[in-house]
Amino acid sequence: MRDLFFIAFLGLFFLLGFRRPFLLIAIYAYIDIVSPQRLSYFLLNSIPISAIAFLLAAGAWLLVDDKKDCRFSFRQVLLLILLGWCAYTTATADFPVEAQQKWSWVWKALIFAIFLPVTLRTKLRIEALALFMVLCASTIIINGGMKTALSGGGYGVLNLMVDNNSGLYEGSIISCVAISLIPIILWLSRHGTVFPPDWRVKGFAWALCFACLLMPIGTEARTGLICIVVLAGMMLMRSKRKFIYGPLMLAAALASIPFLPASFTQRMSTIENHQGDESAATRIAVWKWTLDYVKEHPGGGGFDNYLQNSFTYVSRSFVSDSGGSRIETRIVTDRGRAYHSAYFELLGEQGYFGFFIWALIHIVTFLRTEMIRRTYRGRDGPDGAWIAPLAIALQQGHVVYMIGSLFVGIAYQPFIFMMLALQIGLDTYLTRKRRDEARRPMIAPSPRPAGLAA
Repeated sequence: MRDLFFIAFLGLFFLLGFRRPFLLIAIYAYIDIVSPQRLSYFLLNSIPISAIAFLLAAGAWLLVDDKKDCRFSFRQVLLLILLGWCAYTTATADFPVEAQQKWSWVWKALIFAIFLPVTLRTKLRIEALALFMVLCASTIIINGGMKTALSGGGYGVLNLMVDNNSGLYEGSIISCVAISLIPIILWLSRHGTVFPPDWRVKGFAWALCFACLLMPIGTEARTGLICIVVLAGMMLMRSKRKFIYGPLMLAAALASIPFLPASFTQRMSTIENHQGDESAATRIAVWKWTLDYVKEHPGGGGFDNYLQNSFTYVSRSFVSDSGGSRIETRIVTDRGRAYHSAYFELLGEQGYFGFFIWALIHIVTFLRTEMIRRTYRGRDGPDGAWIAPLAIALQQGHVVYMIGSLFVGIAYQPFIFMMLALQIGLDTYLTRKRRDEARRPMIAPSPRPAGLAA
């Protein structure tokens, strides 16, 4: 029954896409974020729905969409270079079979990120993409938030609709994504036009933000807690009432501690001492191994080259027994451990050049979004009031994601590439708009002489 529902839903969606071609872009985003084929028992698993959606979206754009003023931005060129470099490192990978498996979805995420900005020609399309990203992710977030509120969740225990612990269904990843979406959710609740802001939209938005904040609690992901602190700090910096909201936020955080699960507070306490937590100590050891690896292999080792790592480290933990508390020291030998960091993931797999291109994409995107914010701040009216707040929301979401990716291997996560494409699309749209406004007075017809008026 579930398979039939998904097929009917996607079929109806595709039919609507033939009337409104941009909806085909939204369908691909839905498939990339929600992965309905993972929720299906059989039927969708046997159909390449992702490839079908992309081919239809690209075909509709080529055949019927207005391609006036379409051009590649510098960041799209950088994404194309990164795609080519990843293809090269895959061909020369240390583990060819495993690298090919990861390459099979990474190239799709990069191609879509390169293609997406050229379709974002209007404000409505930019808003629609942001709305679909929020609503698609919310199918996972609302599910996890409700389960957390009712059962409390737990590390590796919270079931997010599927047993497959990958993509956005992985605890640390969805916690990071959920917190990064909060600024965009709030922007949609204030400046959205698809669903005009009223008490129902604002109520749903605040409830969804609360569900986003519950995700780090339900998954017990330390990454999520760090993301919350970072986002709260950025929002406080933008606030005009810092000395009022700051103490209120601190009081709310302290008041919530008694209501948090004991397992959550115990796990969060390991942030203070990485040597006292085997997971954190392993990450430090993997990062040291990666730095040593790229010194000998500057070009990287291709996807999943971490499989060859092997290291020994010292783990210290507090042990309590009848004789009191003491520190127990153990020598741990481990191998084949994942990077657990987007930065070291890129560095180890793509080498110095790939890391440089990837970092440059994010840095340029951040700077360009900041330029948009400064250019359009203070604008009012329906044509300009939405721009600077959207730039701030995208910037804050981007920063949260990049801080969270310090501790999670999400360098190639399709969601962040969609967020990058959204920022690129906003930039190119505003550039075209400014150019058209500057050209309009030059081509305006000159007034006719008074004697000829009739």
